[in-house]
Amino acid sequence: MEWRWWLMRNVKAKLIHYSRLAHEKGLTGSFGGNLSVRVGDYVFIKGTGSVMGELSSSQIATIKLNGEVISSVRPSSEFRLHIGVYKNREDVRAVVHLHPPYSITLSMFKEELPMLTPEAELYLSKVPVLPFKPAGSIELADQVSEAMKSYNAVILQNHGIVTVGRSLREAFYRAELVEEVARLWYQKFIAPKA
Repeated sequence: MEWRWWLMRNVKAKLIHYSRLAHEKGLTGSFGGNLSVRVGDYVFIKGTGSVMGELSSSQIATIKLNGEVISSVRPSSEFRLHIGVYKNREDVRAVVHLHPPYSITLSMFKEELPMLTPEAELYLSKVPVLPFKPAGSIELADQVSEAMKSYNAVILQNHGIVTVGRSLREAFYRAELVEEVARLWYQKFIAPKA
């Protein structure tokens, strides 16, 4: 029993660390964004209404892969998106959903993220822009979980990004790389015209 308590504490500490880091780096603001980690048949995810930059252990929900909430904390409205990805990808242990400004801007102009750097080509390969679906909707969850069968990162039109990884660290750095490339694209092709 003691190892389970340690594991849960460790997972929550990582969720807090990367949630706050995402906020500090400007990858999401206010109530936006949510991160999750899968451990066996359980998913730890940011609770609804909590702020990434102020996330605490008491604001992390625990749900089962079937969607059953087993904590007193209500999960993010995007919990279906996270569960859908986990069900379709056995290799995925973490899902990162953020609202980075350059990626959102790119989604209004492009159908996929241009691979402008060797790192993007190596670690992202291809990042499509998915058509707009309402936040928290079943349609969005279905669209993202289907796309993630083939990709490790997607951009959601007018909404944000979703990245996955074998660890929260890997998923987070993929998200950071998507935004870095989107910023380079913006500075090269949009900013000079403004």
